[in-house]
Formats: sequence, structure tokens, C-alpha cells
Amino acid sequence: MTAVTELTARALLLDMDGTLVNSDAVVERCWRDWAARHGLDPDEVMKVVHGRQGHASMALLLPDRPMAENHAENREMLARETADLDGVVPVPGAPAFLASLAGLPHALVTSADVALSTGRMGAAGLPMPAIRVTAESVGASKPDPEGFLKGAAELGVAPEDCVVFEDSGAGVAAGRSAGMRVVGVGPRAAEYGPTVCVDDLTQVRVTALPGGGLRLSFGSF
Repeated sequence: MTAVTELTARALLLDMDGTLVNSDAVVERCWRDWAARHGLDPDEVMKVVHGRQGHASMALLLPDRPMAENHAENREMLARETADLDGVVPVPGAPAFLASLAGLPHALVTSADVALSTGRMGAAGLPMPAIRVTAESVGASKPDPEGFLKGAAELGVAPEDCVVFEDSGAGVAAGRSAGMRVVGVGPRAAEYGPTVCVDDLTQVRVTALPGGGLRLSFGSF
């Protein structure tokens, strides 16, 4: 936990993997296998892939390869990840957290595509937010802020009135670049300077405020 104990906002923008859904087992299986096939250090690959679209990770890891090949291989990777739901579970506190957002402005902003996000949220037993920004919705992957800015626009809320929930360096950077405050969830986020950092979503409470805003409280409940 960080020293900040409360934030107010008008809307929340939520990453999926590592933030609402723990999909680390699948990500590790798929990307370590990919690293081995390309002769790359799996540990170094895992430092890059969280939070980004697959083709963007491949572009960083294989900088001399044509982007057309990255996009083609990413389609294969997405199909494999979508079919492999073994070990996909909710982040602690995610069910109650999402239930507390019913009727409040929020959106999913994920680097996964529609099929993958639908599969993983379903496997974790979590409700899909009505508004969602997926890989198909944007032209640039996190750490570009496009996804979060689009989520704010679809909710009709100014960026500075949004709070982002993220677990990865790319995601934290995207939220900050969008001019938003960021709640870092889990150990990956802590080193990237989020506004607040929590171990998981059991340390977050959401309260609706008069006039349509909401209050986020952080601590041990």
C-alpha cells in the first residue's frame, strides 16, 4: 500500500489481465514457448509482454522483423491464448469490486481482443463492463494513451476526471500519458510510479457520491 488513502473521480477505466483477471499462467506458457522458438531469453521476454498487444511486444523483441510477420504471428498467439483458459482466475477482490461499480461510470480498456477478453472474463466468472475498448478499437498499443482516452470519451468524462486501474509498466505509462491518475494493482505496477499502489482489489472500496462522482478508498478492510 502507498500513503494515498482516498481519490475521487467521475469514472474508472479498468485494465483486464493482471488487474481484474489473473491470466499469468497462460501468458507464461504461451510467451515462454514463443521465446524458445525464436531463440530468446524467456525471462527477458516476460519483462516486455505484459500490458502490450502481442504484435507490439514482438516488434520490441524482434526489431528487424517486418511488422506484417508480427501481426500474422500475433493472430496465431491470440488464437492459442483464447483457447487456453487453464488457470485463469479472478484477481482477489475483483468480483466484489466490479459488483460495487454497477450503475457507476466505468469501462474495460484492454490490450486483448474481443474473443480473448470475453473468454478470460468468463473463465474468471466476472461480468463484462458495458463499455469496453479492446485491441480492435485502437490503432496503437499501450503505452500509447489512445485506449484510455477513447474509454474516457465513450463515457463522456474528461481524462483528468478518470482513474485508471493497471498492473503493468506499459499500462501505467499509458494512463499517465492520458493525464489520468493510476491505481497500480499488484507487484508489477509498483515500480512504475502509479498514484496509488495496492496488493489486489480487496484493498479498494468504491462509494457513489452525490452529483454522480465516486470515492475510492484504499486500505485493509
